[in-house]
Amino acid sequence: MTYKTIISGRLEFGNAKTFDKVSKMYQQRIETFYRTAELMFKGEDIFDASTTSLTIPRLVVQATDKSWQNTLDLLDYVVQFAVAGDLRAWMTDNGKVIREALIEPNSDKAAVRAYLAGRELTKKEGREKEAREALSSAIEKYERHALAYERRGYVNFVLKNYADALYDYTKSIDINPNNAAPYFGRAFVKMQQDDLVGAIADFDQAVKRSIPLQSIYWKSRRIKAECHLRLQEFEQAATELKLVVVRTFVQDDSNYKWRQKAWCDFGRALSATGKYADAVQAFDQALKIEDAHRPIAKEDLLQLRELAAQQLSKPMAANA
Repeated sequence: MTYKTIISGRLEFGNAKTFDKVSKMYQQRIETFYRTAELMFKGEDIFDASTTSLTIPRLVVQATDKSWQNTLDLLDYVVQFAVAGDLRAWMTDNGKVIREALIEPNSDKAAVRAYLAGRELTKKEGREKEAREALSSAIEKYERHALAYERRGYVNFVLKNYADALYDYTKSIDINPNNAAPYFGRAFVKMQQDDLVGAIADFDQAVKRSIPLQSIYWKSRRIKAECHLRLQEFEQAATELKLVVVRTFVQDDSNYKWRQKAWCDFGRALSATGKYADAVQAFDQALKIEDAHRPIAKEDLLQLRELAAQQLSKPMAANA
């Protein structure tokens, strides 16, 4: 049986010598262990000598359990030689994820250890400066460490070093333009700088470089809609939010706690475009949600609903 399978990402090998070694070892391993085995791609399709990397911008194939396992085993073998990057894979059945994998370097290489340490520190409040130091060390060890630049950009944003954050996110994009995360981060910097048009452009790029199976895809659409609302581009905001509000998020998805905000913004956008009946329904949905990350006051939601309902009743009163 075959399943829809998606794989994307990049593994960096640091220099031409290591790249040549790995690409040859990859081919030798295929000839030795996988000559007749099912694989999801060929070596010549993924090894990029110009960037000394294994690059898969986005591959969508029909794969069997066997080809999934064979391919991941082979990638697990080559990842030990990488100095940076990661690969992500999903196998789905009727839109439901049945298998998921993250493949990333976890060796004793200095750049690898520094990046992993810095990434962990970014998750701990109050450890931002330590995280920045570790990520800077990773970049010193390997100057094309796109993921380290992206994480350092996040740390600089938290520390309100917006110029530095903008530099880091842009540097990450320059190195690897296929990763959604630095576009997402740079969009927040631009929002902070009141460059909403620029933020929308970056959120759009984040959407294009992610897939609906990832939280960042929906976060980008939702916050892009906020920018459209602030620019009074209500049709565009409604278009984005129409997709977001009908999406079912599990509780551990970061989008789950923002459902109330999404429904409220959707109602505001609908009201502004004269779709008052739909707006009332959107505000009703927002009122049902009680576990929001930043709850909207019930009286505020009721007021927005009442304003939409009043507009909805005007034609009826005129015809009476």
